[in-house]
Amino acid sequence: MASRHIFKRLPIALRAPRANCSAARYASTAAALKGSSLPQGVKDSITREASLPTPDPSSTSKTAGLVNQQLPYMVPTYVRPPPMFEKGEGCYLWDVENRRYLDLTAGIAVNALGHCDEGVARVIAEQAQQLMHTSNLYHNPLTGLLSKQLIQLTHATGGFASATRTFICNSGSEANEAAIKFARKVGKSLSPDKPKHEFVSFHNSFHGRTMGSLSATPNPKYQQPFSPMVPGFRYGTFNDVDAVKDLVTEGTCGVIVEPIQGEGGVNVATPEFLIALRKRCTEVGAVLIFDEIQCGLGRTGTFWAHAGYPKECHPDIVTTAKALGNGFPIGATIVNDFVCDHIKTGDHGTTFGGNPLGCRVASYILSRLSSPEILDAIPAKSAAFVKHFDALHKRFPEKIKEVRGQGLILGLQLDADPTPIVTAARERGLLVITCGTNTLRFVPPLIITEAEIDEGMAILADAMESVWKEGEQVPGTKGQQEMQ
Repeated sequence: MASRHIFKRLPIALRAPRANCSAARYASTAAALKGSSLPQGVKDSITREASLPTPDPSSTSKTAGLVNQQLPYMVPTYVRPPPMFEKGEGCYLWDVENRRYLDLTAGIAVNALGHCDEGVARVIAEQAQQLMHTSNLYHNPLTGLLSKQLIQLTHATGGFASATRTFICNSGSEANEAAIKFARKVGKSLSPDKPKHEFVSFHNSFHGRTMGSLSATPNPKYQQPFSPMVPGFRYGTFNDVDAVKDLVTEGTCGVIVEPIQGEGGVNVATPEFLIALRKRCTEVGAVLIFDEIQCGLGRTGTFWAHAGYPKECHPDIVTTAKALGNGFPIGATIVNDFVCDHIKTGDHGTTFGGNPLGCRVASYILSRLSSPEILDAIPAKSAAFVKHFDALHKRFPEKIKEVRGQGLILGLQLDADPTPIVTAARERGLLVITCGTNTLRFVPPLIITEAEIDEGMAILADAMESVWKEGEQVPGTKGQQEMQ
């Protein structure tokens, strides 16, 4: 039997050094340019790049060469900033030119255990040599194990007590598609003679890019190119308690809502709003779905975000993905018997969903994300971010308007387009992303240390100073942040 070799990555301290010598480089460059016959604009550009720790790669760089070779073969669905990342460890990424960046994006809230976690890598390697895929035509030991684990953890951590069964799929959009289909099936079963197929979602929500999940995402930018949407979707105002009764009717089969809207601006649902939705769904026999794809699995400091809310608002379905695989594609739709009693063999399916490799990885990740080691540390880390945000607000009171969020899903509301700040931060070695309207979003790995938070916030403060005080001209990246 072939021996199994697991590659162990070098500790960060032993990596190829990335000396922060921008000051020396700036001084030597300025001296070299003194008296040069180059146009002043060219001199300014060269001097500016020399002053930055991680300036965006130039048009003549190795990075640009690779990008230009590859882009002609890729469907142009994204506009990306210039760096190209090739390795990661913990909360850091390195680009192809071996420049290091502190990552406060975690792959859009995916890498909760950080990049290239050794335990995750070990599990993947071991299972890949044992069994990766069988299809859902046959049983395997790991799909049911993961399903059971999700139910038991939901009960043990204060999630919805009625959770009984799980459907394993491959992504957040697929998890929401399953939830939408399940709610439609419940509606048809409960009301075979009268229409009960309407679906309710909320403005500033994001539920996915497939046609059903997109129909639940009322953003004209994403819907109009593919209209008409799936019929039967209605949209309400997030946190508008008074509108719930008229919005959710006898014709409603399902309501989908994020306890914390991630892409929409890190908007936190009020307990009163979720309680009103639960009460109204119960009255009319509609399925209440909580989309916890971004805000769940420990990010708020509780295993599920809804566990921090009163039990009387808890849902019938929870959808999850992102952190469930820490980068490996997997999602899940957790349901109660009110839903499952109406689902029959053949109503839904998936070729890859529940494959042994994905399920074993997710099972390992759940054991980590549900641990006191992770969850108990979230409040202090959140407080460390908020302390820095408060200091930045005092420093830039006209520019920073509000701090929103819970745990390690936080938003910093600015008074204008944050793209220059994102760019200036990136060129100083910090990765942050945006959401909503003029909002900086912070969804770092849950393993981030307070020292790394301090490091990141110092870079962010420097970036803000350069843009708002010094008037640094940084290149924008139109459309840099795309939705999930």
